[in-house]
Amino acid sequence: MDPRLAEDLHALPDLLGAASKLAAEALAGLDRRAAAVPPRPVVPAPLPAAGAGARGALDEFARRWEPGFAASAGPRYLGFVTGGATPASLAGDWLTAAYDQNPASGMDSSAQDLERETVGWLAELFGLGPEFSGAFVTGATMSTVTGLAIAREWLGERAGVTVSTEGAAALGPVTVFSGSPHSSVLKALSFLGMGRSALRQVPVLPGREAVDVAKLAEALETLDGPAVVVANAGTVNTVDFDDLRAIAALKQRYDFWLHVDAAFGGFAALAPDHAAFTAGLDQADSVVVDLHKWLNVPYDSAVQFTRRRDLQLRVFSNNAAYLGEIGDTPDFLHLTPENSRRLRALPAWFSLVAYGRAGHREIVERCVALARDLGARIDGSPHWHLLAPVRLNVVCFTPAAERDIDALVRAIAEEGTTFLTPTVYDGRPALRAAFSNWRTTEADVERVFAALQRVAAG
Repeated sequence: MDPRLAEDLHALPDLLGAASKLAAEALAGLDRRAAAVPPRPVVPAPLPAAGAGARGALDEFARRWEPGFAASAGPRYLGFVTGGATPASLAGDWLTAAYDQNPASGMDSSAQDLERETVGWLAELFGLGPEFSGAFVTGATMSTVTGLAIAREWLGERAGVTVSTEGAAALGPVTVFSGSPHSSVLKALSFLGMGRSALRQVPVLPGREAVDVAKLAEALETLDGPAVVVANAGTVNTVDFDDLRAIAALKQRYDFWLHVDAAFGGFAALAPDHAAFTAGLDQADSVVVDLHKWLNVPYDSAVQFTRRRDLQLRVFSNNAAYLGEIGDTPDFLHLTPENSRRLRALPAWFSLVAYGRAGHREIVERCVALARDLGARIDGSPHWHLLAPVRLNVVCFTPAAERDIDALVRAIAEEGTTFLTPTVYDGRPALRAAFSNWRTTEADVERVFAALQRVAAG
């Protein structure tokens, strides 16, 4: 054994203590750390020849890299849709690394059973019945890939083709309808061989990002065969929701697979005042939910759900003698693109056990209230213009005077109080502030708004 490895093994408790101290100091200092750190040119160091040992690596990380990390776990990081990590989920994540379980197979531990329990709890949280099964994946994009791969197999079933055996070319051209599809849908279609050109955008309602269901029906009427419909339970710009029940009702007349992107909007189901947004989610054939967003677990973590596990197994089964028989309860390596992976379920399990439905409902309701607070402040400011109602947890707005949005994003980041991401809404360059961190409070909204006012005035 390398002497440095032997030394680190002997000193492991002290090493973990030192890493814990650094992490605790970073978390305690989130309030003082810049929300974002604009990148600077970096000259990569040469590959170490002999190595400095774990403590040397920790010291070098603290010196060279830690100061440039963003406070993305903090309460005023409002870019993308970024959750933090609840204390319980952080503990679960550290134990995930310590126990280092590979839940792909059920032959050697109870890790798979813990994941199945967690998936079941999540399905219940989002109002999905026992006909749904699911598995953990890296994020919403891979959840979308998984869901649309199952949809592709379903299209083949309708056409008398086994796509998983014969390939996407045997299926021929497919049609995918959506009103305001997330960019990951196009990525998934490209990845799955259905092609980006398979997507046909359907008109949305006036002043909305929600699909016009009547127009969707007209589009389905033109087809001679099955299709895929991608519906939104929360769009990125304005958290708009398609009428899922009305779309599902169209199945009585048309043959299509309903895939619902509920990456973060699905969490509206937790709050009684907003749960109506997700009505009909249980009518979907596949569902995307991102957990490192509003469940506030560490990256990377998402879950996919489907009511057709038989087709999912047909797509992703990985037959090999060393893996054993598939059986009635397939191992997870037969259900998603990955074979080996970490036990992503453990941080989510910890957070659900620690805070339950009520605790996560409170996070959702508080984030919505804070987003509306910022929206009201922006709506009353001469420097800014609110572009859409604050339906849930995202504020979409633009400067009242014409400004370069990318330059404005940089200026806000350099100011340090908050971080926002750019977008384009209804043809107008805009900013979006997404509230999904469990730490965010009213005081943070006051600081964010004050910073925006300063940047606008400057």
